[in-house]
Amino acid sequence: MGGRDVTGDSLDDAAGSTGSVSLESRDSVVVLHVDGALDLALAPKLRRLAERAARLRPSLLVIDLTGVTFLASAGMAELVRAHRGPAAAAPLRVVATGRITLRPLELTRLADELAIYPSLSEALAP
Repeated sequence: MGGRDVTGDSLDDAAGSTGSVSLESRDSVVVLHVDGALDLALAPKLRRLAERAARLRPSLLVIDLTGVTFLASAGMAELVRAHRGPAAAAPLRVVATGRITLRPLELTRLADELAIYPSLSEALAP
């Protein structure tokens, strides 16, 4: 059972005024579902859940951005942190398609560094 962060949000399902991040564990894979604007307000919640996911020692971490309505630089920074930061114990796959999420990753050349998948089912495939 998850605790609560300093804002009172559940660490299993961090919701903010502009969006939410939820953690789903599937066998040895952890999926973080992000909905809403992944900006300065939601990025710390993504970081906390990514760190929590790392403590679960998954064989794979997937961050699903299909529900994201805006991807800010703060959100992209958290993707990089999850990929190569201190808690990056498992390979990271990012689900991103279209102009809202994939285009900013391409423009910043993060698409060259991150493993990007067009759908959750493809990201979960071996």
